[in-house]
Amino acid sequence: MKISRILLILLLVGLLSGCGYNAMQRQDEAVKAAWSEVLNQYQRRADLVPNLVNTVKGYAQHEEKVFTEVTEARAKVGSLQINADSLNDPQKLQQFQAAQGELGSALSRLMVVSENYPQLKADGLFQNLQAQLEGTENRVTVARNRYVQAVQQYNAMIRTFPNNMTAKMFGYTVKPNFSVDNEKAISTAPTVDFGTGTPAPATSAH
Repeated sequence: MKISRILLILLLVGLLSGCGYNAMQRQDEAVKAAWSEVLNQYQRRADLVPNLVNTVKGYAQHEEKVFTEVTEARAKVGSLQINADSLNDPQKLQQFQAAQGELGSALSRLMVVSENYPQLKADGLFQNLQAQLEGTENRVTVARNRYVQAVQQYNAMIRTFPNNMTAKMFGYTVKPNFSVDNEKAISTAPTVDFGTGTPAPATSAH
């Protein structure tokens, strides 16, 4: 009886392996790991916001609207974090990427405002924060691209016969991905470089 049970278990293990179960497990973990890196880089960007806003405020006290937009966008991002277990919900993913997009846009507007303050652009702390933001945006781009690829590989696997039968049996479903427009956008990180244009006259001084 024990030998028969052992043989049955071995047979089941072999069938599961042949039907892609183990590969699905590995790919599912790869998707979760890629998502964790996306969150890590987005959090890195969010952590820069308070220091960046406070530094700009020191030179541009009258730009309160922009400061409010950045602060509110950061707060919204903080309230919409998605863990790996919630990745199968397309609505949550859409809300998350929309909130991140709003923060990205708000930060871009903050960078535009800083163009009007030459003393701010020359500030060592601001230059350091600018460099950190630029590097973080690049890391976000890389992390998102890797996540997109991981999801595409996972989805292709569970749709392919006979893997699709195993996926249905064990509850593996297609995962939502970043929308097409966002996939195009992530091919290039947002520009935060000031360039060499001639700035407008400063309206306030530190």
